[in-house]
Amino acid sequence: YRWLDGSDLVSKQGTAMMLLSVTEDMWPHTAMISVGEIVALDRSRLRLALWPGTVTTGNLLRSGQATLVAIHDGAAHYVRLRLQALPDLPDARHPRQRFAAEVVAVREDIAKYADILSAVKIQLHDPDEVLGRWKETIEELLK
Repeated sequence: YRWLDGSDLVSKQGTAMMLLSVTEDMWPHTAMISVGEIVALDRSRLRLALWPGTVTTGNLLRSGQATLVAIHDGAAHYVRLRLQALPDLPDARHPRQRFAAEVVAVREDIAKYADILSAVKIQLHDPDEVLGRWKETIEELLK
């Protein structure tokens, strides 16, 4: 929960997670989501900001379900989400399709013989620009 609280984006900028959904023809679909596009309101509620018009956004609008996969503190975390679209913000600096997400189930996957150190690591091309956008996106998710 504290890891996804929207704070200290500078130290978290290299981390991305996987967001899994299902297409209309029932194929799994994988997308990446950054720490600047998700915020935990508490232990059972998240908010997500996704690019409008993407396959993932369409899947979530249609099904209302997704699984977030995050590697953190030596373990893989699989978080099942039930999602509902939030209204558009007419004055949004970075228009996104916003979702309210309820945590339905969480599973932690720990290997007895090893720590899971990372999954998706990213290197921002323009950290100042992206971190500024992420900060504003988090602020808009909290509205």
